[in-house]
Amino acid sequence: MEWENQTILVEFFLKGLSGYPRLELLFFVLILIMYVVILLGNGTLILISILDSHLHTPMYFFLGNLSFLDICYTTTSIPSTLVSFLSEKKTISFSGCAVQMFLGLAMGTTECVLLGMMAFDRYVAICNPLRYPVIMSKDSFVPMAAGSWIIGVINSAVQTVFVVQLPFCRNNVINHFSCEILAVMKLACADISGNEFIMLVATTLFILTPLLLIIISYTLIIVSILKIRSSEGRSKVFSTCSAHLTVVIIFYGTILFMYMKPKSKETLHSDDLDATDKLISMFYGVITPMMNPLIYSLRNKDVKEAVKHLLRRNVFNK
Repeated sequence: MEWENQTILVEFFLKGLSGYPRLELLFFVLILIMYVVILLGNGTLILISILDSHLHTPMYFFLGNLSFLDICYTTTSIPSTLVSFLSEKKTISFSGCAVQMFLGLAMGTTECVLLGMMAFDRYVAICNPLRYPVIMSKDSFVPMAAGSWIIGVINSAVQTVFVVQLPFCRNNVINHFSCEILAVMKLACADISGNEFIMLVATTLFILTPLLLIIISYTLIIVSILKIRSSEGRSKVFSTCSAHLTVVIIFYGTILFMYMKPKSKETLHSDDLDATDKLISMFYGVITPMMNPLIYSLRNKDVKEAVKHLLRRNVFNK
């Protein structure tokens, strides 16, 4: 570990799976495959949402943003994690760690808010179909998406600034694959109650508030669906939001369990608990972005038709 004036920490050691070279090789292969699927799947969704005129709607504009978000989020951590699996040097500079924290938290916050916006879009489409073109006009859904990104950047900037100002002592080992903000905060040799309060406020505003919007939207959607007499009609309407609902359940189920599960004083520093946290974080950071385009492709006829059209056009062009 390097020091300046014996007080300034200049690098962190990312523990990850150190000591388990065979597991590192296995995870390298698995995560590399998943990352390629993330890039191809989400890249395809972005491409068809731009090229297919039938998908120039608020729903697919939000979906294109979600896909771009997933690519950005995974790119902030996966490449460096893959390099660390193959490299003996598993350190990251203090500034590099700060950038990774900022980008990861910004993308995560933006996704929470964006999923809330998408739920509102589905509510308007199903419960107020006649007013949908007016309520969800371009003047509405573009600022909604842009606002999601701005909120993510502001929240991340505030939290990252407060974390990097903390004093760090001689322990520079982050028991994680990347610079996850909670793992870094644990290394501070100072009272972090202020940071924890800021994180609690941010969690309430940018994770729980969008979740509340999603719950209210889908409660009203379900009530509206139950009023439809024919089972075929109910199934058709529900299919328009089932993909988004599946993504929400996976995303929020993972993130709420990861950040809000109770931790007793006896188990707070347990190695088993840390290992569980790292595996959950990997699921949240890799598998969820990989599944999003698969869920939307398998459960959405418009997306499947757009992909087929794109493939046919490429074949005929050749």
